[in-house]
Amino acid sequence: MSTAGGLTTALELILGGARSGKSSLAETRAGAWLAQDPQHTATLIATATAADDEMAERIGRHQADRATRIAAMATLEVQRDLPEALNDHTDPKRLLVVDCLTLWLTQCLTPFTGSGMDVTEWRARQSFLLQSLQARRGPVVLVSNEIGLGVLPMGRETRAFVDALGMLHQQIAHLCTRVTLMVAGCEVTVKDERWIRPA
Repeated sequence: MSTAGGLTTALELILGGARSGKSSLAETRAGAWLAQDPQHTATLIATATAADDEMAERIGRHQADRATRIAAMATLEVQRDLPEALNDHTDPKRLLVVDCLTLWLTQCLTPFTGSGMDVTEWRARQSFLLQSLQARRGPVVLVSNEIGLGVLPMGRETRAFVDALGMLHQQIAHLCTRVTLMVAGCEVTVKDERWIRPA
């Protein structure tokens, strides 16, 4: 199934380090999608939670900047309920942008408040996410941090988090139409079957 310029069920994973341009690229994808057809819509599924004043300020700044750059994109805030949000909001005419998987994983395994999931709970939640992505009826762009390129962390919990994120990336990348790595604001195509192109 296709529309002019791109697949309606395309799935892209955008990876990169801090301040590498991941979110900006996702917004560019959303802008291209919106420009293709006046019936197209876009929704950002935000997974960030403000654990302190600095994070709250950072989130507010991102929201204000995003509203200036791409005012037509709606925002939905979720914590652990990402698969449910994908199921509820997927539509052939709507692009969903998830920003980001790293913070979603944090909410599941090492939340700022409350307790994290055990291994069994996490595996079930991860499977639910993969099922939701496979069942999507519209395009999805997922943003995540590539944190596995540095020195192996000393702490057991941190190592477990890095491992869990790396495995999540692998499983999602397998489903993706396109995988992009952002390096210093530059796109590096890792996988590209077909994606949304500007009109």
